[in-house]
Amino acid sequence: MTRDKQLAHLNFDQVAEKRRLDQALNTKEFAVLAGISYSTALAWFREPGFPSFRGFVFWQDFVLWRNAKNQVHAENEPPRQPEYRRPVETIQSRQYSPRVAKILAEAGVG
Repeated sequence: MTRDKQLAHLNFDQVAEKRRLDQALNTKEFAVLAGISYSTALAWFREPGFPSFRGFVFWQDFVLWRNAKNQVHAENEPPRQPEYRRPVETIQSRQYSPRVAKILAEAGVG
Protein backbone atom coordinates (compact mmCIF):
# COMPACT_ATOMS: atom_id res chain seq x y z
CA MET A 1 0.00 0.00 0.00
CA THR A 2 2.53 2.63 1.10
CA ARG A 3 6.23 2.84 1.67
CA ASP A 4 5.90 5.70 4.15
CA LYS A 5 7.01 4.25 7.48
CA GLN A 6 4.72 6.64 9.37
CA LEU A 7 1.66 5.33 7.51
CA ALA A 8 2.50 1.64 7.07
CA HIS A 9 0.43 0.46 10.05
CA LEU A 10 -2.78 2.27 9.04
CA ASN A 11 -5.64 0.35 7.45
CA PHE A 12 -7.23 2.32 4.60
CA ASP A 13 -10.66 0.70 5.11
CA GLN A 14 -10.74 1.72 8.79
CA VAL A 15 -9.72 5.28 7.95
CA ALA A 16 -12.29 5.46 5.13
CA GLU A 17 -14.94 4.34 7.63
CA LYS A 18 -13.98 7.22 9.94
CA ARG A 19 -14.47 9.60 7.01
CA ARG A 20 -17.83 8.01 6.20
CA LEU A 21 -18.92 8.49 9.82
CA ASP A 22 -17.79 12.14 9.62
CA GLN A 23 -15.24 11.72 12.39
CA ALA A 24 -12.16 13.91 12.77
CA LEU A 25 -8.98 12.51 11.25
CA ASN A 26 -5.49 12.88 12.66
CA THR A 27 -2.56 13.81 10.42
CA LYS A 28 -1.63 10.24 9.55
CA GLU A 29 -5.21 9.18 8.79
CA PHE A 30 -5.67 12.28 6.68
CA ALA A 31 -2.49 11.53 4.71
CA VAL A 32 -3.73 8.02 3.91
CA LEU A 33 -7.10 9.28 2.66
CA ALA A 34 -5.64 12.18 0.69
CA GLY A 35 -3.03 9.89 -0.87
CA ILE A 36 -0.11 12.05 0.24
CA SER A 37 2.95 11.44 2.36
CA TYR A 38 2.98 12.08 6.08
CA SER A 39 5.46 14.95 5.65
CA THR A 40 3.19 16.62 3.09
CA ALA A 41 0.21 16.25 5.42
CA LEU A 42 2.21 17.86 8.23
CA ALA A 43 3.08 20.77 5.94
CA TRP A 44 -0.59 21.25 5.02
CA PHE A 45 -1.64 21.14 8.68
CA ARG A 46 0.81 24.00 9.35
CA GLU A 47 -0.33 26.08 6.37
CA PRO A 48 -2.26 29.23 7.35
CA GLY A 49 -5.97 28.74 6.78
CA PHE A 50 -5.86 24.94 6.75
CA PRO A 51 -8.93 23.84 8.75
CA SER A 52 -7.18 21.70 11.36
CA PHE A 53 -7.76 21.91 15.09
CA ARG A 54 -5.20 20.49 17.50
CA GLY A 55 -3.90 18.04 14.91
CA PHE A 56 -7.27 16.90 13.60
CA VAL A 57 -9.32 17.79 10.54
CA PHE A 58 -12.80 16.89 9.33
CA TRP A 59 -12.73 15.64 5.75
CA GLN A 60 -15.51 18.01 4.65
CA ASP A 61 -13.60 20.99 6.07
CA PHE A 62 -10.62 19.86 4.01
CA VAL A 63 -12.80 19.60 0.89
CA LEU A 64 -14.05 23.17 1.41
CA TRP A 65 -10.48 24.39 1.91
CA ARG A 66 -9.24 22.57 -1.20
CA ASN A 67 -12.10 23.88 -3.33
CA ALA A 68 -11.44 27.44 -2.14
CA LYS A 69 -7.72 27.08 -2.94
CA ASN A 70 -8.48 25.74 -6.43
CA GLN A 71 -11.20 28.27 -7.22
CA VAL A 72 -10.47 30.41 -10.23
CA HIS A 73 -11.59 34.02 -9.89
CA ALA A 74 -12.59 36.43 -12.61
CA GLU A 75 -9.88 38.94 -13.50
CA ASN A 76 -11.41 41.91 -11.67
CA GLU A 77 -13.43 40.01 -9.10
CA PRO A 78 -11.94 39.88 -5.61
CA PRO A 79 -11.71 36.37 -4.12
CA ARG A 80 -14.63 35.45 -1.90
CA GLN A 81 -14.03 34.51 1.71
CA PRO A 82 -14.58 30.71 1.98
CA GLU A 83 -17.28 29.63 4.42
CA TYR A 84 -14.88 27.84 6.78
CA ARG A 85 -12.82 31.04 7.23
CA ARG A 86 -15.67 33.20 8.48
CA PRO A 87 -14.71 34.75 11.80
CA VAL A 88 -16.14 32.77 14.68
CA GLU A 89 -15.88 34.21 18.18
CA THR A 90 -14.11 31.72 20.40
CA ILE A 91 -11.59 31.75 23.19
CA GLN A 92 -8.39 33.59 22.24
CA SER A 93 -10.29 35.20 19.29
CA ARG A 94 -9.11 32.43 16.98
CA GLN A 95 -10.95 31.50 13.79
CA TYR A 96 -12.23 27.94 13.55
CA SER A 97 -14.26 26.17 10.92
CA PRO A 98 -17.99 26.28 11.65
CA ARG A 99 -17.88 22.56 12.49
CA VAL A 100 -15.15 22.96 15.12
CA ALA A 101 -16.76 26.12 16.53
CA LYS A 102 -20.05 24.22 16.99
CA ILE A 103 -18.33 21.34 18.76
CA LEU A 104 -16.51 23.76 21.07
CA ALA A 105 -19.74 25.62 21.80
CA GLU A 106 -21.57 22.37 22.60
CA ALA A 107 -18.74 21.41 24.92
CA GLY A 108 -19.05 24.74 26.73
CA VAL A 109 -15.61 25.95 25.67
CA GLY A 110 -15.41 29.63 24.76
